[in-house]
Amino acid sequence: MPTSINIKETAVRRESVLSRVEEVSDLLAQQESRRIFLVTDAEAWNLSGAAGRLSPLLEKYEVIGFTDFELNPKLPDVQRGVDAFQEARADIVLAVGGGSAIDTAKLINHLSAQPRPTADVVRRNSGPAVPGRPLIAVPTTAGTGSEATHFAVVYDKGVKYSVASPHIRPAHVVLDWRLTENLPAEVTAHSGLDALCQAIESIWSINANETSLAYAEEALQLVFGNLESAFLSATSNNREALMRGANLAGKAIDITFTTAPHALSYPITSGYGVPHGAAVALFIAPMLLYNSEVSAVDCVNLLDPKTTRRRIDRIVELLGCENTEDAANRLCQMLEQLQCPRRLRDVGITSPEQVQAVVKKVNAERLANNPRSISSYALSCLLKSLL
Repeated sequence: MPTSINIKETAVRRESVLSRVEEVSDLLAQQESRRIFLVTDAEAWNLSGAAGRLSPLLEKYEVIGFTDFELNPKLPDVQRGVDAFQEARADIVLAVGGGSAIDTAKLINHLSAQPRPTADVVRRNSGPAVPGRPLIAVPTTAGTGSEATHFAVVYDKGVKYSVASPHIRPAHVVLDWRLTENLPAEVTAHSGLDALCQAIESIWSINANETSLAYAEEALQLVFGNLESAFLSATSNNREALMRGANLAGKAIDITFTTAPHALSYPITSGYGVPHGAAVALFIAPMLLYNSEVSAVDCVNLLDPKTTRRRIDRIVELLGCENTEDAANRLCQMLEQLQCPRRLRDVGITSPEQVQAVVKKVNAERLANNPRSISSYALSCLLKSLL
């Protein structure tokens, strides 16, 4: 396992990080909480063991549960949560689950505090923001990094929006790898691939800095070095490393945001039901090759093309490869090992017309963070090469 990054996290992060679920009891006592708004995916709550470990700790509190939401948060679900939260008058929010549960909790907490209508805040994402209640995030997957970011994703009529504010980031995080012990292998794969792609994208992002690069590089080492083993037969060391890696990847994208693979993934997830991590991973190898050919003509990074190429070389090195072609092939081999789709036809996209429909829905905001500019025509060519 690589040496931990030498960064004083208290200087750049605000949340407290705990390692055992049972420590939630101390947090609640410190906050002098009485009414808890619990946002959780019922399946994750039980499968992860959180129910058995947290329920006894919550018995002396009034707990208002909210489980009425789908994967990949939808605006109507979030609005129902806002209404329930405002009626509950809870003094703290507890989010337990994967990225969808944590993002839903972040959105409910943040949007409930704002004086403007929920839909207006989501669609405009502007104006001064008001802090919500303290939020404790307890991830039960190792992948999304949602517990570490100041933004949350929500879909409205198939369109993806990202709501961002410093107030959205959870105040407290519990990274207990034991909650991932019972994850189905495919969930381990999909969530791990999300973290892997976040780390790679953060390294080449135009917003990368010294701090984000340190987070992203360690995240890539941890996730790449443990994901395949965790998929086949996980050990406690694999689980713990993935949990740590996913959190670091979240911290990295909290600074840099994601880039082209994530921009391309959203219409694949919303339109074809492909799990988010698997959808992003479809594009990571092709974009590695594409970005490696950056030039002065198409470089978006204000530094210079050499900076992007150095970062690409660092990704290749961290993947244990000699060149970008080998690294791209290694990433494709990983997808095969994890039994994830490698071609668009594997997810139901078989025609140029479907490709064009995807291109029209690509998230421009995330695409703008990519170090090499990419036109609609180039996107179409890239997608058609994956048919």
